Amino acid sequence: MWMSKFARLALPALQRSTSAMACQALRACRGPGRAAGPLPSCLTSVQLRGQHTLGSASIPLAGHSVRHVRALDEERMIEVEWEDGGHSLYPFTWLRDNCQCPLCTLESAQARKLLMSNLDIYTGVDVVEVTNDNKVSVVWPDQHTSVFDTEWLKKRCFSPAARQAIQEELFLNERYYWDSKLHIPTADYQEVLHDDKAALAWLLALRRVGIVYLKGAPAEQGQVARLAERIGYLRLTFYGHTWQVQDKYMANNVAYTSGRLSLHTDYPALHFAPGVQFLHCINQAEEGGESEVVDGFHMAELLQREDPEAFRVLTSLHVDFTDTGTDYCDFMLQSKKCIIDVNAEGRVLRINYNNATRDSVLDVPLHQVQPFYRALRAYVDIMNRPENVVTYIMNPGDIVTFDNWRLLHGRRPYISSPDRLRHLEGAYLDWDEVMSRLRILRSSVHGNI
Repeated sequence: MWMSKFARLALPALQRSTSAMACQALRACRGPGRAAGPLPSCLTSVQLRGQHTLGSASIPLAGHSVRHVRALDEERMIEVEWEDGGHSLYPFTWLRDNCQCPLCTLESAQARKLLMSNLDIYTGVDVVEVTNDNKVSVVWPDQHTSVFDTEWLKKRCFSPAARQAIQEELFLNERYYWDSKLHIPTADYQEVLHDDKAALAWLLALRRVGIVYLKGAPAEQGQVARLAERIGYLRLTFYGHTWQVQDKYMANNVAYTSGRLSLHTDYPALHFAPGVQFLHCINQAEEGGESEVVDGFHMAELLQREDPEAFRVLTSLHVDFTDTGTDYCDFMLQSKKCIIDVNAEGRVLRINYNNATRDSVLDVPLHQVQPFYRALRAYVDIMNRPENVVTYIMNPGDIVTFDNWRLLHGRRPYISSPDRLRHLEGAYLDWDEVMSRLRILRSSVHGNI
């Protein structure tokens, strides 16, 4: 169902490159946005926010031929001149460290055998030449020979554009930012379980957009576990491998009540919060219970634009989170996190916010208490603007899958009756295993790229 929609929308060029497959996944949704640079043709109707456009991550790898190689002894680098006129530089030490011969690399595991203690980090080069089959051969001073495939070398070029391209290919860091106008990408549960193309499109959209809706699951427990097995394995937490979201007597979590849940990420009380969350509707309430989601990365961008000081506070002050109770076993958790995690370049990596489990302990200097509250309130107010919130109702058999590091989700209050008891089953996975399965599916569907 979903894949047939993709097939109608996809362009012929969407067969091999990472950015092209992202186009395929992203065409399932529409929303506002701006691009940080010129858009490739496949993205004209879906723009991206972020530091770069997806098109910048696409470097064709087919058919690279070497025109000439030479050793630059003073710079201690090998220069490769390509037939297309480009040049690449490779340090001697890096080349020797990454020799692909059986003595230096265990090919079956794609793992390095050469020990760092045996690596001459000041090595020179005796001979470098292009072989008859267009590979680069290097003879080292100890007469060890390394032979490098040109496609392998080109992919690992140290130029900024090539480095950006390989990182995008490996991690799919670019995101599609959205607000209330988002049409949540939707897939068929059975197709995702049984068809690699459907599963790949699902995971690509999950990574790029942050949320995908699956329709058609049986309205019974166990379906989130089946879906997790499609990827790898469930993340075990103190609430179990899976957990039942129901109104419970003496609830050990505010989610197990019928009241309103404010927008939050799950489990900031863990130092390594789950990356992906599944929620399966088994039975919906008689009244209310609508789900709400916002794009936390987009909200952080808006906060930085509107209130730079609030953004600085939330990306620098560490806040305590706590969670105490008994479920799968008894637990007493504590963690310290910034509300907004950023990397060295200032790019948002993760949102850590759950008002219910934010600790009364606030380990900041006295003069920073009020600035912290002001900054957090500014961020929450942006999240709660109607133009930023997507609201939807889950029906029995629906599964929502979303990025718990990026999205904040909530729920409106509900009323249940004895014959209409609201029941959702949830589960967690980590982004490491999700990205692992995405790469495997991408390789099986499109070949190694």
